[in-house]
Amino acid sequence: MSEDRLKTLSDLASDAHARIQATHQHINPVVEVRRGMRDAGIPADVMTIDCLRTRRRITLILHDEQPGTLLYQFVTIEDEVGNDFQQMALNDMTTTKLFEWIQEYFG
Repeated sequence: MSEDRLKTLSDLASDAHARIQATHQHINPVVEVRRGMRDAGIPADVMTIDCLRTRRRITLILHDEQPGTLLYQFVTIEDEVGNDFQQMALNDMTTTKLFEWIQEYFG
């Protein structure tokens, strides 16, 4: 089940990335899926979306113990991850929402 959720989120991020590159070439986000938490025994997958120009990061977490929930936070690359995550239903995440987040936070 985790792989399906991760694939869905990856597809949304890929589509949002393509839209950003078509409309905001100066942003050029870097999307990365990290398996470090899972490798360390924490049942979660992490996706980061970075803007190297602004040094800002959007962190998205899919935790196996919260299968219908997407945890997220807006941080800087230097801060990596903070303690306070917001959450939303995974089904509420869309390409448009990710596009808007990237555009507003990195723009």
